[in-house]
Amino acid sequence: MTTTANDLEGRCDLLRSLHQPGAPLVLPNAWDAATARAVAAAGFPAVATTSAAVAAALGYDDHEGAPAGEMLAAAARIARSVDVPVTVDAEAGYGMTAAELVAELSGMGAAGCNLEDTHHAARALRDPAQQAAWLRAVRQAASGQGYRLVINARIDVFIPSAFTGPGRPAQGHLVPEALRRAQAYLDAGADCVYPIGLWEADALAAFVAACPGPVNVLRIPPAPSLAELAGLGVARVSYASLLHRGVMEQFSHVLSSLAAEQGEHPHAG
Repeated sequence: MTTTANDLEGRCDLLRSLHQPGAPLVLPNAWDAATARAVAAAGFPAVATTSAAVAAALGYDDHEGAPAGEMLAAAARIARSVDVPVTVDAEAGYGMTAAELVAELSGMGAAGCNLEDTHHAARALRDPAQQAAWLRAVRQAASGQGYRLVINARIDVFIPSAFTGPGRPAQGHLVPEALRRAQAYLDAGADCVYPIGLWEADALAAFVAACPGPVNVLRIPPAPSLAELAGLGVARVSYASLLHRGVMEQFSHVLSSLAAEQGEHPHAG
């Protein structure tokens, strides 16, 4: 499917409008054209990619373990396979300049993107001022060509390996740092912030109440229900690689069943 400039503008505006606190945009993340089409066919108004599952399908590890070209080509196939807005998990930007990344995203017809504040090579969080400057550059590069890209700024302070080491302190202690980053990223032009891994109810409620912009939450199993997340004022709910993991587990179960059946009838077929 070919996306014209007017189509892309409309998709960006639609995606942005779907971020409604209290009536969250639900995104069951896709990893190829087939799953993207399934998401759209099920009636979801937008499709989000998941870098972990896309990388796995390509034979690589997550966290920018896959070549940027292959990840972006996969995202482009997804974007052109559906008629709904697509938001691309662009990880930490693959070392591209803001202009290069924006050119890739606009060229594929992406309505939005995720950009995370982990420096994968250093295995550490980026300085929030530096990350804000990067996000501002992305926004300026997009605005300079009239591209209304929806930027979802991921905040990784609740990922233990990125910020706290191997331990897992109560999440409430990390809320002030997450809010500091949220303010900086929204001021830089992000449309939404994504404190990935934040699920403890009290800490999540405190973050959403104090955040000056729309909040995306990862619906990991310990997280509150969709209804509870809506009640807190969450604007967007993602599933990241959880659906991919579930599908692969089911695939493994089927394979085990076939292998067992083959063992019972070794000369069949």
